[in-house]
Amino acid sequence: MTPTLAKGSIRRRLVLQLAGIAALLSLALFLVVRAVAEHAAEETQDNILAASATSIADALYSERGFVRLELPYSALSMLGTISEDRVFYRVVVDDETLTGYDDLPAPEVWSDSRKNKFSTLSYRGETVRSVAVTRAVSTGSQITDVMVIVAQTRLGLEAISTRITATATAVGAGFFLVATALSLLAAQTALLPLNRLAQSVARRGMADLRPVVTETPAELIPLVQSLNSFMSRLRASLTRSEDFITEAAHRVRTPLATVRTQAEVVHRRQSGAADKKALREMIRAIDESSRSAGQLLDHAMVTFRTDHLETSDIDLGDMIRDICDRLFPTADLKDIQINLDCTDQPMPFSGDPILLQNALRNILDNAIKYSPADSVITVRLTANGSYLIEFADQGRGFGDADLTQIVGRFERGSNVGDIVGSGLGLTIADEVARAHGGKLEISENKGGQGACVTVVLPRS
Repeated sequence: MTPTLAKGSIRRRLVLQLAGIAALLSLALFLVVRAVAEHAAEETQDNILAASATSIADALYSERGFVRLELPYSALSMLGTISEDRVFYRVVVDDETLTGYDDLPAPEVWSDSRKNKFSTLSYRGETVRSVAVTRAVSTGSQITDVMVIVAQTRLGLEAISTRITATATAVGAGFFLVATALSLLAAQTALLPLNRLAQSVARRGMADLRPVVTETPAELIPLVQSLNSFMSRLRASLTRSEDFITEAAHRVRTPLATVRTQAEVVHRRQSGAADKKALREMIRAIDESSRSAGQLLDHAMVTFRTDHLETSDIDLGDMIRDICDRLFPTADLKDIQINLDCTDQPMPFSGDPILLQNALRNILDNAIKYSPADSVITVRLTANGSYLIEFADQGRGFGDADLTQIVGRFERGSNVGDIVGSGLGLTIADEVARAHGGKLEISENKGGQGACVTVVLPRS
C-alpha cells in the first residue's frame, strides 16, 4: 500500500485558530473588565470626595461679616474608611486659607463654578486625588466666594486596582481555558461527518464499489461526488478488464487447440523417427503454452472476480458430480478411476459458481495429470462444522517440496518436471477458497502414496 503523505491536521489547525481567537477575546475581556472596574472605583472615590467637600461647604456660615466654619466630623470620617489613605482639606476665602493645609494646591479658576473640579496631582511626595467645591456665602453686605478643597491619597484605589487586575486575570484565564475546551469539542464535532464518511468507505469490502449514499454536509458533497465518480469509472474499468480476459482466454485457447490437433494429424502421417520426435516436441510445447496461457488467464479472471463475488445459491454435491462427469473422459484415457463419495442429501452453499467450478476442476485435473495409469482418485464431500471437499490421488505426491509454499504462484513439486504444468492450479484453488471464507489444506495421502488436497468451506 502506498503511504499517504500527511501535511498538517485540520483538527489541529482548527483548534489552534479557535484557541487564538479565544486568547484575543480573553485579552479583550481582561482589558474591558479592568477598565470598567477601575473606572467604577475611581468614580466611587470621586463621589465620596465630592460628598465630603459638599458636606464641609454646607457647614459654612457668616458671623459679624466674616465666614465661619464648624468642620463636621462626618465629612472627613467618610474618607478615612477607605484603606489607610491620608486626607487633606483646605477652605479658601478670598485667596486666604480659612482652615486646613495652606500648601494644598487650589485648582485654576474654571468657567463653570457650579461644577465640582476634580484633579490628580502630586502633594507632599504622594499622588492625591482632589476635588474643589465653591460656595457663595452672604456676609451681610456682600457675597463671598468660598472654595472647599478635599484631597485623598490613592493607596486604597491602587489596592483596589490590584485586586481588580487579579480578578480580571482569573476571569480571562478561565474564559480562555473554557473557550479552548469548547474549541476542541467544536473541532471534534465539526470533523465527525468526515470521520463517518471515511469509516463508511473503510468498512467496505474490496469488491464494494457502490456509490456512497449518506447524509453529508454541503461542504463534503463535492468530495462524495468525486469519490462516487471515481468508483463508477473503476467499476467500468474492472468490467472491461474481465470481459477482455474472458475474450482473451477464448481467443488464445482456440488457436492453440487447433494447432495441436493439426500437429497430431501430421504426427500420425509421418514415418520418419526424427520428424515424429520433432512433432512430439512441438505438441508438448503447444500443450505447455496452452495450459500456461489458459491458467494465467484463469488466474487473472479469478483475481478480478474475487474482488467482487457474484454469489448465488448452489448445491456443492451437484457441482462435484458435474465436475467429475466432465473430467471422466480425460481420466478414462489414462485408465484412472474416479470414486465419488458424496451423499444424495442437499449441500447448500452461497458462493460464486464460476470460481468454485474453476477451483475444483483445477484440483481434479491436477490429480488426473499427476496420477499414473490404472490408479484411483477419491473425491469425497462431507459436512460437519464445515464443508470438506477432499481430492486424494495415488500419484507422485509433492516430493520434498515445502507444502506451506506450494500454493504460491508457479510453485510445483520437485518431482514433476517431466509433466506439463504451470504451477497455478493450487494458487487458483487457494485464492477461491479464501475469497469464500474458507481455506485450502494440502497433505500427503493418508491412505498411501500420493497427495491429498482439501477445500474447506464454511457452512454458514
